[in-house]
Amino acid sequence: MLKVEGIEKSYNQGGLFSKHRQQVLNQVTFECRHGECLGIIGESGSGKSTLGRLILGIERPDRGTISLHGKNVQDRRVRIGNISAVFQNYTSSINPFLTVEAAIMEPMQAQQKLRKDQGNSEKVDLLLHQVGLDPSYRSKYPHELSGGEAQRVCIARAISTAPKCIVFDEAISSLDVSVQIQVLQLLKELKEIYKLSYVFITHDIQAAAYICDRVIIFREGQIEEIVPIEQLKDVQSDYAKKLLKHLIPF
Repeated sequence: MLKVEGIEKSYNQGGLFSKHRQQVLNQVTFECRHGECLGIIGESGSGKSTLGRLILGIERPDRGTISLHGKNVQDRRVRIGNISAVFQNYTSSINPFLTVEAAIMEPMQAQQKLRKDQGNSEKVDLLLHQVGLDPSYRSKYPHELSGGEAQRVCIARAISTAPKCIVFDEAISSLDVSVQIQVLQLLKELKEIYKLSYVFITHDIQAAAYICDRVIIFREGQIEEIVPIEQLKDVQSDYAKKLLKHLIPF
């Protein structure tokens, strides 16, 4: 469904006119299947978030293609309503001047799914209910929300257009541990309800083990291994074993 083929990405180092470039991603190729949660785990600076931005069309690759159902995600018409995102920093993800209701409706309006005569309030109420918030949150502003509540609003906004794929970039890492577990369980439930595919970018192997079907072990901009979650204990490379050792004894 989501296909990443031969992706390479580098950035200028040493200023705008510098000829030296740092390679961030190198020949990255994989697929995220329909209804799958595909984890991308690796250390900070391994290129995980850069890959997420490329999937979302925020940046362009130097080489290679990323496609959704055979269509290049660089085309905004392919992305809109079909690929959503939930980021680590929930405080900057929501416009501070918008109410929760307005924030959730933003992507639906961008997709032009809503008409003036449609039940906007009913749709927002349903989404809030699905992420564990009651209708009273509709009129609240971001500064009135806890971290967990704000991230739930971000999740409601992400599913509002019933996308085919959602990219989660360290989406739970800023939350308290008890809230992380609640959000992970919520994400599992929503994936089943909406038949979604997830790309779950994280440095937290425990979170990946809880929610993912397969994980990509990422190292210095390259894929080290792709492993079904039930075979995590069978990873082959020394790097993958080192990365996972605090969770799984070898």
